[in-house]
Amino acid sequence: MAKLLVTGCAGFIGSTLAEQLIKEGHTVIGIDCFRSNYDRNRKERNLSWLSQQPRFHFLEQDLITAEISPLLDGVNVIFHLAALPGVRTSWGADFRSYVDNNILATQRLLETAKESKSINKIVYSSSSSVYGGMNGPTIEDHTPHPISPYGVTKLSAEQLCQLYHINFGLPVQSLRYFTVFGPRQRPDMAFHRIITRILTEQPIPIYGDGEQSRDFTFVDDIVTANILAAHAPSSGEIFNIGGISHLTVNEVITIMEKQTGKKALKNYLPPQPGDPKHTWADISKAKKLLRYEPTFDIEKGIALQIEEIKKDF
Repeated sequence: MAKLLVTGCAGFIGSTLAEQLIKEGHTVIGIDCFRSNYDRNRKERNLSWLSQQPRFHFLEQDLITAEISPLLDGVNVIFHLAALPGVRTSWGADFRSYVDNNILATQRLLETAKESKSINKIVYSSSSSVYGGMNGPTIEDHTPHPISPYGVTKLSAEQLCQLYHINFGLPVQSLRYFTVFGPRQRPDMAFHRIITRILTEQPIPIYGDGEQSRDFTFVDDIVTANILAAHAPSSGEIFNIGGISHLTVNEVITIMEKQTGKKALKNYLPPQPGDPKHTWADISKAKKLLRYEPTFDIEKGIALQIEEIKKDF
């Protein structure tokens, strides 16, 4: 079994991935600095099962300042998920934090990793935000055109990964996630906010007319894509990772109303800067090279997320 490093391991995707890696028999080093973008208690709860596993070792460290070389000792695969998320919060004075957490931290990790003799693969978590808006299914060769500062930083880090692959032979794979949902989703993300407000009968702010559409990807499919990318013989590749459901926000809310048995109180507001009208993944490359096949449909995934959120009531 391998020794693996998961950065951002206390987060929504990172903790779900780390659990699956432990279940597969690997040793996992988890790193997280508990950024204050949401409640630390939620992140610690994400680690509750992991903290009881003898093959999981947690380090509370910040990749911006930590001495990285000891963290990579004997590590075979790096899953780099650590980042400061959020499109709407990336504008203004907070942009410096996005540069530090999303670009500088990635560069420091890559710079150290190029000296490692044990690393077989680095899987970088990128974002569909690098594309900007899309009018239909979009392939990886589509010219990136981010429309938010967050998207700019994710694209910059992705490009750093490509540079280190080309110049130093680092075996990097980049995965562009499309609207991830499911249990443990951050409380600031759309599904969590909408479900919570439906259950508590509060108005739901909808930015735009609700006809904006997304490719929705269940978190377990994201985890599967990471593991497939780590094992794939290819490197230096970029993959779209989407799901099997492409719906509008209004259609998603209708599903949530049906599953909660409650009526949503919709409050339509002007569109927000940086929010694309549509995102839509062409995942044919991931299917071909990674053998990636998403399996979770939107209704099943939403039901699982509703079940989890209800536990907080």
